[in-house]
Amino acid sequence: MQVSPNGSRASVPGPAETFTGVVTVTPLFAPSEHSNAGGGLVEFTPGARSHWHTHPAGQTLIVTAGTGWVQEEGGEKIVIKPGDVITTPPGVKHWHGAASESPMSHIAITPARDGKVVGWLEPVTDDQYR
Repeated sequence: MQVSPNGSRASVPGPAETFTGVVTVTPLFAPSEHSNAGGGLVEFTPGARSHWHTHPAGQTLIVTAGTGWVQEEGGEKIVIKPGDVITTPPGVKHWHGAASESPMSHIAITPARDGKVVGWLEPVTDDQYR
């Protein structure tokens, strides 16, 4: 058993190459000999969002605070709120982020496939976001 105390993991800004707006990422756990999944807390300020991306082994999000949106390519934006769980299958192009008037935080649990967890794509345009 391993305990990782709150505050012992350094938060980092979400890179501009993969996020629009102010995003903070706090690692929670990394893949290990027992699991190929990693997890992190991702905090979005109002209007902040990920770029379009895919996950080769899928992803699960657990919304912890605020109001946000998720969208699969070709689908409608879906409102997400605390307690919602979003499961994205492998290879599905999507984005997620805060609503325009609210911050949003989620825990992201992402397994690896062949050592890769995400394939980043183009930014979500303002028109797509609206």
